[in-house]
Amino acid sequence: MADMTRREVLSAVATGALATANAVCRRAPEPMREADSLLTGSARDIAQPIRAGRVSSESVVSACLKQIERVNHTLNAVVKLRAEEALADARRADDLVRRGGQLGPLHGVPMTIKDSFDTAGVVTTGGTKGRAAFVPAQDATVVARLKAAGAILLGKTNTPEFTLSIVTDNLVYGRTANPYDPGRSCGGSSGGAAAIVAAAGSPFDIGSDTGGSVRLPAHFCGIAGLKPTAGRVPRTGHIVSFGGILDGWTQVGPLARYVSDLAWLFPILAGSDWRDPSIVDMPVRTMQEIDVRKLKVAVFTDNGIDRVSPAVESAVHRAARALADAGVIVEEAKPAQIASTERVFTSVGFADGGAWVRRLVERAGTREISDAIKGWVSEVKPVTAGDLTAAVEAMDQYRSDLLSFMERYDAILCPVESYTALPDMKMLEREHATTYTFPFNVTGQPVVVVRADTSPDGMPVGVQIAARKWREDVALALAQRVETTVGGWKAPPLSA
Repeated sequence: MADMTRREVLSAVATGALATANAVCRRAPEPMREADSLLTGSARDIAQPIRAGRVSSESVVSACLKQIERVNHTLNAVVKLRAEEALADARRADDLVRRGGQLGPLHGVPMTIKDSFDTAGVVTTGGTKGRAAFVPAQDATVVARLKAAGAILLGKTNTPEFTLSIVTDNLVYGRTANPYDPGRSCGGSSGGAAAIVAAAGSPFDIGSDTGGSVRLPAHFCGIAGLKPTAGRVPRTGHIVSFGGILDGWTQVGPLARYVSDLAWLFPILAGSDWRDPSIVDMPVRTMQEIDVRKLKVAVFTDNGIDRVSPAVESAVHRAARALADAGVIVEEAKPAQIASTERVFTSVGFADGGAWVRRLVERAGTREISDAIKGWVSEVKPVTAGDLTAAVEAMDQYRSDLLSFMERYDAILCPVESYTALPDMKMLEREHATTYTFPFNVTGQPVVVVRADTSPDGMPVGVQIAARKWREDVALALAQRVETTVGGWKAPPLSA
């Protein structure tokens, strides 16, 4: 696999028929004790013993499948399982280790993938009924790259229709629950991904983020997530891909339990695929080279739009103290332009009257759409061409103003959302749910979310750290400092 070209990798087709977890688990060998213990470790913790031959990939994959079987009846996070195929892939991976073959960095490591990314030979719905039986011939670029690095696909994770909601529910597979409290939202749109990673059913997943869709689920489910710089990771093969005036808003990035895994996976995903026209082959720097004592961070807990809950405010202050104790210069400051975030979103995002969403619906052949989509396609009126160009100019001024603010700071520390996870209906009633995340989709800045605290009622609380463009290394280094000092993933009762 390591010698394959990008084109050869992208045309690889997964084999075999789909199977249920119950059928495979009856036939799968009992996992080794070490493999079972690796379920709560990092992806790198899993990769090293597999490559060394101390643990078989088959036993780790089997352990993940058993965990998925145990928690998924509550979560409904994994909506399409390739259990038999994954075990067969794992046996091939183990054979390659025994033969001394060339191994990729993720050799034998299991993963799940959000259902908005094409997976060759595996149904990919994007949460819409028109694609309920759609089987892609090619993998999305990020899926192909992970497979080429040796990762093994366990299955697909749930997403709202076309990824366009802050709760994970659709007419194909239904609702995904939060692993810390099934009555609450897991967030959206990468909700299934975050839920199964938090519940230790998968070491990592890949999400997409147009307004907070990696970051909200990471916050609600208590894991880590990276939204890279716009132009870093190709969106080829994602149901919302690239093009048009909204091009820079959607970015693709990993979700994992540990910040170190985000840093490890990111270079595998980044770089041009010669398909996505917006990708820039910028060097990827490592967070190990960052001396946080030389960094200056702005922190705020009130964007002037939506006041945060005491639990969220406390978590941000807790993270700020952890950074200050590590020698980071921390100042209370926020960009004044943040208060105009919603105006930018509505004036540009809805300018065509939802025509771009209608095109998605038409391409998918969907006749019945979810309530989340109805607002986009029937309740918005298009503006004139003159108003559109004025809106784009205002958006560029917004980007310029935030860029000027970043001249004084290496990063911004702030809330992800004003509340911890709420029930789905309460989330859908929230008017300002993405006002803390969306600014960084407009600017294209890289952002890492990391768990920083636990609310009084036992729910995880994340914070987000946004760095300058192309400086994922800075955001990751600061997030890891928060993780190791005050926060980080804690297993939900469901996963024990």
